[in-house]
Amino acid sequence: MSPKQLPLWRSMLYVPATAEKFLAKAAGRGADGVLIDLEDSIPPSRKTEARAALAAAVATVRAGRDGEKPAILVRINRPWRLAIRDLEASVIDGVDGLCLPKVDSADHLAAIDEVVADLETERDLPPGRLSYFVLVETAKGVAEARAIAKASPRVCGITLGGEDLAADLGLPEPDPMVLAPYNAEILLAAREAGVLPMGYPGSIAEFSDLEAFRAAAEQGRREGFEGGACIHPAQVPVLNAAFAPGAEEIAHAEGVMAAFEASLAKGEGAVAYQGKMIDKPIVDRARRVLEKSNRLS
Repeated sequence: MSPKQLPLWRSMLYVPATAEKFLAKAAGRGADGVLIDLEDSIPPSRKTEARAALAAAVATVRAGRDGEKPAILVRINRPWRLAIRDLEASVIDGVDGLCLPKVDSADHLAAIDEVVADLETERDLPPGRLSYFVLVETAKGVAEARAIAKASPRVCGITLGGEDLAADLGLPEPDPMVLAPYNAEILLAAREAGVLPMGYPGSIAEFSDLEAFRAAAEQGRREGFEGGACIHPAQVPVLNAAFAPGAEEIAHAEGVMAAFEASLAKGEGAVAYQGKMIDKPIVDRARRVLEKSNRLS
């Protein structure tokens, strides 16, 4: 685990930069992060308009925040001619991070880092404060995932963009079973780098069937992911519940830690709890559950 304090990003809600009505309500939706979008939800003819509206969009979301929550990130575009303009608009006071699509190499992040650092200096912003949520959406990106996850200290989370990857691979649809090994690559890359693995099987566009979405989110948690993105407010509470420890899980973790600490106090080297021997991996899992529960309380 990285020594830096990683954010809690159970749910990251996309909102178009031009959607004033949705932006006004975004901070109250319960999401851990609001992703103000300049990319997919904005047609090419409105990119300039969206960029011009960004500062006001950030201010609108900030006005509805409770303290530091939700985090405010901006998703920029991938083509460099658009990306540079987007960065010029996005590296401003009030923005906590950037969502970077179609990252396919460590060099790509190094170039982004250089521009962001220059803008922070130029605008008297705290150096290094902006975090990155990285989207891996191409075959090349998957192949370079380990290097990407470690490429910048600003990287806090990384996820697989299933829809775009399916298109890049020539798949007829983003079948979760087909994409499972690529999601596993992202999980391993994130854990090695000490950043948040984000994601769940299935499509982010699944908001009409919330039970199916819930099942996908819960499966993502079982696979080791820490949160995911969504495009509809109704998906937010589903993600928050799926990626947070439940009452039974917390109670079990508390029991494990109590038994382990009692064993240490007695100078014993091994202890059983509920019919199972407790060893270091079990204690580590219990400790992580309680740490996350405490941060959410």
